[in-house]
Amino acid sequence: MEHGSLGIIGGMGPKATSVFFERIINKTNADIDQNHINIIILNHTSLPDRTDVLRKKEEDLFLDKISKDMALLHNAGVSNIAIPCNTAHCFYNEMQEMTTIPIINMVNETLKLVAHKFGSGSRVGILATDGTLHNGIYSKECENFNLELYKPNEEIQKRIMSIIYKKLKQNQHVKPAEIEEIIEQLLYDFGCDCVVIACTELSSIPLRKNIKRYCIDAMDVLVEQSILRSGKRVKDSDFA
Repeated sequence: MEHGSLGIIGGMGPKATSVFFERIINKTNADIDQNHINIIILNHTSLPDRTDVLRKKEEDLFLDKISKDMALLHNAGVSNIAIPCNTAHCFYNEMQEMTTIPIINMVNETLKLVAHKFGSGSRVGILATDGTLHNGIYSKECENFNLELYKPNEEIQKRIMSIIYKKLKQNQHVKPAEIEEIIEQLLYDFGCDCVVIACTELSSIPLRKNIKRYCIDAMDVLVEQSILRSGKRVKDSDFA
């Protein structure tokens, strides 16, 4: 591939990958085909469920399979790798050890932006899978940026997991109000300064403008980083 090309390891889930790809196209400042990014997408749907392998402590099942994707992208000669799945970032260090190609760290970039936009010491709510929360990947990065992570209580977390697994992954329609109510609870009842949408499945739900201004969507951060690192400019940045 030419310099500045992007490799995407997707399929976690397929809908999130499709939204990610579409957002890259929509957000790239390009007026002809040739000004867009050269991209290889591996829609690897048979990768084991990330929350599942973390819960069962069977991480090697996931890592063995994704190592083949790393080899494919290495042979294809991409310049950067993007993985639009927050829970997969629990294995970020192990995955980066598999390849010399830089993997864009969605969690690190997201919290760097939170600290910049909302300030050091901010209280950050999070919408994520059980796997992402239990692994503590966001907690660790929050400490690095002097942010206070607020994890939803059990009742709210069950609602979040139900929306992800019983609706989005089964391709059922989700009313934006279902997720907006949870975000409002985190902001107003639990005193969060902002909310990170830390599950790419949830990124497909359109949010009202007055709610969105208090949210940082990790997928949107990954979209912008993917464009910038591929040597292109971002059109109408969400975070300008």
